Amino acid sequence: MANHKSALKRIRSNETKRLSNRYYHKTMRNALRKYRATTDAKELEDQLPKVASMIDRLAKKNVIHKNKAGNLKSSLVRHLDTVKG
Repeated sequence: MANHKSALKRIRSNETKRLSNRYYHKTMRNALRKYRATTDAKELEDQLPKVASMIDRLAKKNVIHKNKAGNLKSSLVRHLDTVKG
């Protein structure tokens, strides 16, 4: 167990951040799942900026890696292109 007050505080704050990051990461995964299940091109075009924005925010906060964010956004656009035909 930690001996210093600051170490104890760090443990508490890390746990709080971990739970918050876990929530946002799961929310992003659910949004991606919903996006990929959609087959209507018009609806996908409406959803794309929202989902891409969510991915960018998580990459900015280091919840996900910036390269993973780029790969995810790329796959979203590819999905949209395949649905458009």
